[in-house]
Amino acid sequence: MIKAFISYSHHDEEHRNELEVHLAMLKREGLISVWHDRRITAGTDIDNAISNELNEAKLVLLLVSPYFLDSTYCYEREMAHAVERHVAGKARLIPIIINPCEWQRAPFGKLRATPPDGRPVTKFPNIHDAYLAVTADIRAAIVDLGIAADPIASAPLPNTGGPQPASPARPRSSNLRLKRHFTEHDEDQFLDEAFGYIANFFEASLLELQQRNPDIQGRYRLIDANHFTASVYRLGHREAACRVWIGGGHTHGILYSADDSGTDNSYNECLSVTNDGQMLLLEPAMGLALGGQHRQHVGAQGAAEYLWASFISPLQ
Repeated sequence: MIKAFISYSHHDEEHRNELEVHLAMLKREGLISVWHDRRITAGTDIDNAISNELNEAKLVLLLVSPYFLDSTYCYEREMAHAVERHVAGKARLIPIIINPCEWQRAPFGKLRATPPDGRPVTKFPNIHDAYLAVTADIRAAIVDLGIAADPIASAPLPNTGGPQPASPARPRSSNLRLKRHFTEHDEDQFLDEAFGYIANFFEASLLELQQRNPDIQGRYRLIDANHFTASVYRLGHREAACRVWIGGGHTHGILYSADDSGTDNSYNECLSVTNDGQMLLLEPAMGLALGGQHRQHVGAQGAAEYLWASFISPLQ
């Protein structure tokens, strides 16, 4: 198993979360373990923890964006150290281009970036296509580092007692994807993780909204592990509010209400669990923020953006 260190700006935390989701199969196959600064426990020396993990990592993933390049800690400490280890042959450095920026002028600018051709993740019509390409490049790097076998390796020849000649790779189909089966446990765990992501997304977005607008005050309240409320005030007057929770029974999914004082029986949207045969996703039932146009099959990030768009629309 190879240890991967993710270096990123906290402004891009949602992209780090999305990348980790797409690395699921590499994790399940025991090929990669991922570390980033959110794994640091309370009471730990942050600088020492980051330095130690970076020194142990054989794969360093840079989530490159204008915010990353602007971050003194990311650029001058984590990235600079990672470049040194890459040049010394102690680690493989992979720039992952998140947003358009002048990354080619950085010390890692001559490295082959991902997605291919340095096309930013956010420029893909479907963000999952971007992260699938990123995952493929990371898998190829792991194979290149000798951690995993080449997936196109040929079948072994019968053992005759003598040395076995190398067999050339044989042509094979790329259509090898099989439909996955998801259990109720898988769905419940997915709901818990998606709800946690949405809750963090709303809390961080409210803080940023407040910082950018002096006349705005945000209020976020986590009621319990399955409920949170959010409100926005302009000059002290509440102009937007919502309540988000995990429903049960026939409303099993993530529920949204435009009233933060409602009950679990009243909601404006229900995001139910579905899948595309390969991964679990959420499906809006009502298309509340899109004029009745249903937005099919979204991940945690897409669900968070979808609900936030409805929440913030009264102020826009």
